[in-house]
Amino acid sequence: MTIPVRYSIVVPVFNEEAVISETYKRLTDVMKLTGEEYELLFVNDGSRDRTASILKEYSDRDSSVKLIDFSRNFGHQIAITAGMDYALGDAIVVIDADLQDPPELILEMIEKWKEGYDVVYAKRTQRKGETFFKKQTASLFYRLLRASTDIDIPLDTGDFRLIDRKVCDEMKKIPEKSRFVRGLVSWVGFRQTAIEYVRDERLAGETKYPLKKMLKLSMDGITSFSYKPLKLASYAGALLSAAGFIYMLVVLYLKLFTDSTVAGWASLIIIQLLFSGIVLIILGVIGEYIGRIYDETKNRPLYIVRDHYGIERKAANSIGHK
Repeated sequence: MTIPVRYSIVVPVFNEEAVISETYKRLTDVMKLTGEEYELLFVNDGSRDRTASILKEYSDRDSSVKLIDFSRNFGHQIAITAGMDYALGDAIVVIDADLQDPPELILEMIEKWKEGYDVVYAKRTQRKGETFFKKQTASLFYRLLRASTDIDIPLDTGDFRLIDRKVCDEMKKIPEKSRFVRGLVSWVGFRQTAIEYVRDERLAGETKYPLKKMLKLSMDGITSFSYKPLKLASYAGALLSAAGFIYMLVVLYLKLFTDSTVAGWASLIIIQLLFSGIVLIILGVIGEYIGRIYDETKNRPLYIVRDHYGIERKAANSIGHK
């Protein structure tokens, strides 16, 4: 008879060979303190180092360790989604493997969950070991996202959170391809609360979110939960058209009713460059939305699982998120 799993800890991993042993140890130490059944569900997102083989060894000797091995790198948000698809627990905790988010905070999350909260998210009060540029751009993104959407997405929060089984089940019904998990958790609603903490420096290895990936995540977040950029593009086009019309009237007035010379090629080129730049920006914004529509219509699975270890049964969406 299979003992029901109380807690599922979803850990997306990508090239975490340098830190994965310590991650396993700290998570195990914390979860044993609960005195209840748990599973450590690692999702290998196409690692090119020994991350997967190390986790296979842990799975062989520890029945609580389970591994989902992707066929290639599908991305951090997709790895989290796969973990939720396979998770069996009454409560699911998402945490990164780099130990910037302290596993010990899971115990506080569980306490809040037992008080009746369906979502307990960790809110950063300080971010150690990060550059001034990253801190400022992250702060700007969260505030821009909050200003551009009607969904109450908490400021300064990542994916480190606990969600109840019913929240996880609702998340599994959402078929979006360009996923912004923390935004989707806010969108589904339910009773939510925060726990504040200081985010530590990465224990070892390199960040898996360089500027390029951060920009993509930001774009996914904004376009998934707001169409205000499209409205702003319309407003900008209307404003520039009005400015161009007024400038045309000024030029005609100077030509017909004064002796002033009308500015020549320099002013025309400047105006042309300005208008062309704005038009290209507007087309770029529209293109982002159209690209996401195109991704949705292809109806490809979100991920493909090459193999799995320590898992008795496959999830319903084991080759993709329908």
